[in-house]
Amino acid sequence: MNKTKNAAFAYSYLLPSAILTLVLGIYPIAWAFRYMFYNYKGYGTARFIGLDNFTRIMHDSQFWDSVVNTFVYAGGKLLLSIPLSLLLAAILNRKIRGRQLLRAVFFMPTVISTAVMAVVFFTIFNSYNGILNQFLIKFNMSSSGIDWLGPKHAMLTVILVAVWGAVGNYMLLFLAGLQNIPEDVYESSSLDGANKIQQFRFITLPMLGPVLQMVIMLAIINALKGYESIMVLTEGGPAGKTEVMFLYLYKLFFPVGGSSASTQVQEFGYGSAVAFVSALIVGMISVIYFYASRRMNRID
Repeated sequence: MNKTKNAAFAYSYLLPSAILTLVLGIYPIAWAFRYMFYNYKGYGTARFIGLDNFTRIMHDSQFWDSVVNTFVYAGGKLLLSIPLSLLLAAILNRKIRGRQLLRAVFFMPTVISTAVMAVVFFTIFNSYNGILNQFLIKFNMSSSGIDWLGPKHAMLTVILVAVWGAVGNYMLLFLAGLQNIPEDVYESSSLDGANKIQQFRFITLPMLGPVLQMVIMLAIINALKGYESIMVLTEGGPAGKTEVMFLYLYKLFFPVGGSSASTQVQEFGYGSAVAFVSALIVGMISVIYFYASRRMNRID
């Protein structure tokens, strides 16, 4: 009897989470999985069309352009954010004055809303009266300013904004890993004549390996799925130069003004198919990374 009461008590705690998971997680996935085989605009009758949505994806050049943009965006973000966050973690792990304040300052962007952050950066990078262009013109570093959100620099701009928002989070993870490395190891290597660069190469990086693998995995997934700041800064423009995969998907479900998506009409059926293919791409990249990281561990 007591076991039954204990089980009922435990399940009563699990029930709210189970309901939320079912309603907000499993049901939407099942809904999208069904409608990716239908021509459905979000209203009227859904018409079964089989694999036509996937055939359309194969010939949708704008979707594949967004996939290419996603890889450029993700690659740039990873190449800048991970080394920078590791460098900051190594600096702030040392006993320097004000390091607690500096840690809080660098971590602050992580807790700021992505939309608010993007609005702030829009005022900075605005091509006509942005703060950065005003600064460049005032100090004669540019005659008429730089079109930061134009075709030439837009992708670089959104990457820099993404790096600013991600560095603090990865820095904190690296910092936790660095603090778990015993000081005795560094002291022993110093007695053997190892300099700081050699210590970092042969002690810090190998012992930071598990944390580094986790950070890279998180960075890859977040970069491939990220689109919020791009939507605020450029809406995927100009001419689709910054339209990434999940922003294209968002526009299919929620068309926005000035959208460069192929249609201004909601396309729930086609959008569901695009969501499935996009998730498949992210999953494949994740599997490839897991496989590569396991091979590296075996080699080590």
